[in-house]
Amino acid sequence: MKEARIAEGGMRYAEISAEGFVMAHIPNSESRDPNVEHPPVLLREAVGFLAPRAGGVYVDGTVGGGGHAEEILKHSSPDGVLIGLDQDGDAVRRCQERLAAYGKRVVVRQKNFRDIDAVLSELGYAAVDGVLLDLGVSWFHLKMPERGFSFALDGPLDMRMNTGVPHTAADLVNTLPRRELARILRDYGEERKAGAIARAIEKARARGPITSTAQLAGIVSSVSPPFPARRIHPATLTFQALRIAVNDEMEALREGLNKIVHILRPGGRVAVISFHSLEDRIVKQFYAASAKGCTCPPKMPVCVCGKKSSLTILTRRPVLPGVEEVERNPAARSAKLRVAEKKNDDPSCA
Repeated sequence: MKEARIAEGGMRYAEISAEGFVMAHIPNSESRDPNVEHPPVLLREAVGFLAPRAGGVYVDGTVGGGGHAEEILKHSSPDGVLIGLDQDGDAVRRCQERLAAYGKRVVVRQKNFRDIDAVLSELGYAAVDGVLLDLGVSWFHLKMPERGFSFALDGPLDMRMNTGVPHTAADLVNTLPRRELARILRDYGEERKAGAIARAIEKARARGPITSTAQLAGIVSSVSPPFPARRIHPATLTFQALRIAVNDEMEALREGLNKIVHILRPGGRVAVISFHSLEDRIVKQFYAASAKGCTCPPKMPVCVCGKKSSLTILTRRPVLPGVEEVERNPAARSAKLRVAEKKNDDPSCA
C-alpha cells in the first residue's frame, strides 16, 4: 500500500495501494458508500484472451464486484456458465445481486480459488473452458475500516479476506517471534528494514497489545525518517506482507495454478492479473515450467522424469494497461496480465 501527500487546498494524505486504489482521508460515512466501485482492470484484454463462447463453462476465481464475470457472461450468451469464487462473503453477496438477472447461468460460492477442484466436483463439472484470477486487495476492502486493510482509515488490525478464518494481522504481530516477523516482512514485503521493524514491534507489544492499523503504522514509521512528498509511506510494505501472510496468498496462488492446469479442457485458457512482483513472478515461473515439461538434465539420453508440457504461453510479455485506462482508472497502473492455453495432447484432462 502506498501513501503519498497530494496538494488539494493544502497538504492532504491519500493512500495509494499496491493495486493502485486512491483512498483519501475522508469521513468514514463516505468511505463506506456501497455504490462506489472501481472499474475492472484490463477488462477488454482479459476477456478477449479468454474468448468466451456460447455453451462454455468459465470460472472467475476472484469474482469481487462481478465486473469481469458479467463481461464473460455477455460474451458467452445465451447459455455459457460462469462459476464465481471469492473468499470474502461480502463480495459474494454483492456479486449475487449484480448477476441475479443471469439466472441459472451463474453460480457463486464463498471459496478460495485454491479449492477450485472441490467446487467443480460438487457442481458436477469435470473440466472448464477458462479461468480468470484478478489478484490482490480490492477497493471494497480498503474503504471499510473495520476490515483492517488500510492505514488511511483507522480500524482493527484484521486483514482477513475471509472473516471466518481464525488468525488476524493482530494475532501475528502480537504473538510471532521477532525473527519470524522479520522473515514475513522480508519475504512477502521485500522490506529492507525488516529486522528493525520487527524489533520495534517486539518492543511496542511488550508495553501492550497492538490492535489498530494506525497504531501499527505509527510503530513502523518510527523506524524510518519522515517520508517526503510523493514517496511511499514507511508502513506500505509491512501492511502488504502481513496481508499476504494472514491470507496465505502466495501458497494459495501456487496451489490454485496447479489445480487450474488440470481442470482446463484442451484449448482452455487461464488468465491471471497480478499487481506486484511476488505474484507476477509465481505466475511467470509456473507458466514457464508448465510449458517446458521435462525437467531432466540436458545430458540425459531419454526423459525419465515423465513430465510433459501442458501449457502454451500466449503472452510472452505481460499485457499492461494503456495510458487511457490508467488515467481513467488508477487501479490499473501496476496491473500485469499473463495468459496460457492448455495443450491438446495433455492426457491429464483428456
